[in-house]
Amino acid sequence: MPETPARNTGAHVVYAELKRRILALELKPGERIYEPAMAAALHVSRTPLREAVRRLISESLLEQQPTGAVLVPVLDEAAISDLFEVRAAMESLMARNACLKATEADIEALRRILARNAAMVEFADDAMQQGMSLHAKIAEIAGNTWARRFHAQITGHMERYRHFTNSTQQRRDQALVQHRALVDAIAAGQPDQAARIAFDHVMAARDAAVRAMSGGTMSGDSAGS
Repeated sequence: MPETPARNTGAHVVYAELKRRILALELKPGERIYEPAMAAALHVSRTPLREAVRRLISESLLEQQPTGAVLVPVLDEAAISDLFEVRAAMESLMARNACLKATEADIEALRRILARNAAMVEFADDAMQQGMSLHAKIAEIAGNTWARRFHAQITGHMERYRHFTNSTQQRRDQALVQHRALVDAIAAGQPDQAARIAFDHVMAARDAAVRAMSGGTMSGDSAGS
């Protein structure tokens, strides 16, 4: 019995590290996971590795082939488009709800995040983090438990594509303008306007990602360049 918590903990650590490598594109799209080599690289036995792999397969962050081989999913434009469309609908819903619930303190918090976003707009990773913080705060204000749960799940998958969505200064500047418009709409209590801006903002990110990957970066080798 004492060994069970340790095994579960080990599997969770392996899961977290594999997930990080997949989302950061350190494990390349299409790359095969070789169990002995990966277990050795992570300094773990095969048992926690297998548990972690099964969990990642269930989350569609790894794929098991009919042959039994386990691969990192390729970056597919159709799948990306589907994912962004769902996220756009979720962001639109949460922006609308946030308009109805936002307090003065909430608006102040959003504007502080905007200020950090503006200060970091020239730095891809920092700008991305501030954008994520803004959307997370809007989700918190909206307060829909199911929407937040699905949003978190979708956001996890989208980590693989964020490097493509803000890889140019033009896109980061555009995103900042959209973030400001979104916060202004929430502050003004304009749910229809906020919903539309949120939806258009996510779809613009989708278009940027598809353009970046169509330009020869589908393998992920140039992510964030």
